[in-house]
Amino acid sequence: MSCEGSPMTMSPWNQTDGGSNFPWIFFIQGSDSKNIRVWKNLKEFSGFKSSSGLVKTIIIAGEKIFTGHQDGKIRVWKVTPKNPTIHKRSGTLPTLREILKSSIRPSAYVQVRNRSALWIKHSDAISCLTLSEDRTLMYSASWDRTFKVWRISDSKCLESINAHDDAVNSVVASLEGMVFTGSADGTVKVWKREQQGKTTKHSPVQTLLKQESAVTTLAVNTSGSVVYCGSSDGMVNYWECEKLFSHGGVLKGHKLAVLCLAAAGNLVFSGSADKTICVWRRDGKLHASISVLTGHTGPVKCLAVEEDHEKSKDGDQRWVVYSGSLDKSVKVWSVAEMAPDMYQMAMMQPRQQHFGSDADSLPSDGSSRAGKNRGGKSSDP
Repeated sequence: MSCEGSPMTMSPWNQTDGGSNFPWIFFIQGSDSKNIRVWKNLKEFSGFKSSSGLVKTIIIAGEKIFTGHQDGKIRVWKVTPKNPTIHKRSGTLPTLREILKSSIRPSAYVQVRNRSALWIKHSDAISCLTLSEDRTLMYSASWDRTFKVWRISDSKCLESINAHDDAVNSVVASLEGMVFTGSADGTVKVWKREQQGKTTKHSPVQTLLKQESAVTTLAVNTSGSVVYCGSSDGMVNYWECEKLFSHGGVLKGHKLAVLCLAAAGNLVFSGSADKTICVWRRDGKLHASISVLTGHTGPVKCLAVEEDHEKSKDGDQRWVVYSGSLDKSVKVWSVAEMAPDMYQMAMMQPRQQHFGSDADSLPSDGSSRAGKNRGGKSSDP
């Protein structure tokens, strides 16, 4: 996630108190958990829990929080106005109304693994959620080999694309309607969004990569000029979007699978099953490794980056990096863009307490539990 387009920085909850630089953070526990934890100013603030469906991914759009689940559903949450520690579930995607409308139309059914299913519903775990550049659409990627397009304003499913021959592990949207998907089938594909009358349609543009190793994660830099792909072989490939998606090179810094990527400014961060975070700086067409962040004792599963408003002593741009790991912790790092000046600022580790049901939430104290990998599919955040 870039600093400008990340769910954190665009969120109405990203309001700091008393001059603090730290926003609200929503942290998903491991693969055997239905819990979501909320952090404010690096302190545990509250939490909420789904009654079913393990949480796989989370994203924020306006005043809505969307969570993607193992059961193929997307659940929608809102903060209670009178008490910001309480989160109420306000709906599920697809909505019951859309399901009922579609169920009476034979054309709304497709064949999925030798059975009929509604095209608006995912038939396997949701692996990733992302927003369009104008934040009016949401994309959901799934192990059912499809990605779907949802309109935020009315929660309607606009389109379902049969994208890959295996699980879709990642989807990212970029500028000018470009969408990228990465799959366990080893491919990265480019799609173009076009408006055809009142209909939104995504058409295939190009396949950027074909390899044996599963594609686990994707990221696009802030300007939309470079797309990055992490794979189970520990490599990070990248392409120059402004040059007809020409292959720019391969970043080699990890011993095990790359599980997450984030881009901000001229920096790229890659988290891996080898428990490290590599920091790369882009200079023109080239990338240089400037640091390796160590400290996690488990695989690094997710990364988020935001701008640090406090400059370095020499005026260099700084970034705050959040890394979530299967060691049950979230670490916070300060990284300078030019100078090799970076250090761990804090570690957020939950305490133990039981959450409320998905009807509401309670101030949280509970522990996180590590997840399991599922073959070539990208496992839980």
